Amino acid sequence: MVVFPNIKINIGLSITSKRADGYHNIESVMIPIPWCESLEVLEHSGEAALEGVNAQQTEVGKATFYSYGLPIPGKAEKNLCIRVFELLESWFNLPATDIHLLKALPIGAGLGAGSADAAFCLRALKDFYNLKISDFEAKELLSKIGSDCPFFWDNKPVFAFGKGDELRPIDLDLSNYWICLIHPNLAISTQEAYAGVNPKQPIIDLNLIAALPIETWKEVVKNDFEDSLFPKYPLLEEIKNKLYGMDAVYASMSGSGSTMYGIFDHEPRLPEEWLNYSNWIGKIT
Repeated sequence: MVVFPNIKINIGLSITSKRADGYHNIESVMIPIPWCESLEVLEHSGEAALEGVNAQQTEVGKATFYSYGLPIPGKAEKNLCIRVFELLESWFNLPATDIHLLKALPIGAGLGAGSADAAFCLRALKDFYNLKISDFEAKELLSKIGSDCPFFWDNKPVFAFGKGDELRPIDLDLSNYWICLIHPNLAISTQEAYAGVNPKQPIIDLNLIAALPIETWKEVVKNDFEDSLFPKYPLLEEIKNKLYGMDAVYASMSGSGSTMYGIFDHEPRLPEEWLNYSNWIGKIT
């Protein structure tokens, strides 16, 4: 079974307080964007990766994980897809399974691509093996993997709060708009991003963003990570300013960076100097 994990962007991200458990409370609006990679699950074949294809192969218990495309940092046995399989294996007696991931989405980019892989892997395993898992149980399992993971189960616009794993549906329709995403081949870890933040109350209640004309977002909808990351990585602020220079109606950093995006009321044209960056232009669906 093949699935296509997509990304999300954050429209506004307020870091409101430090929690006793070491995490931070945040408020943000997250929407799915159809920039995708591919993931396949199937019963274990016992065969090696395709001949002539550069792949990383890791066996953990009954799971064999194959990774192609962009290199994934960290220990392969700690990959989120393997963690999903292991948690699911504690509920069901699953057969030996192969998981193939063609990694195409940028890493350390604030787009939640790894979290999407986990959620879509769970969806694929559930459907492939016809497992009886409720939506509530699926999100509970995914919350043990990462704060962004439950979002990708429903894959719809939400107001996120708490650690980012408490989700409330929001009626936000941006289907008439285009989006341009630029990842300047720069990875920012979540730990690095949070190291420079100063929690504060947001300018506005992002839960009410759908009532605000998008033309007003520039003045009041902020990503708090920009305050500390722009001085450290001035290229990011340059990209944001360029997006506004291209007549974006709104531009921002997504998540904890380093992807910048612009929302347009027309199809934008990518500047030549950005052609070597990871990028995607398409309609917001």
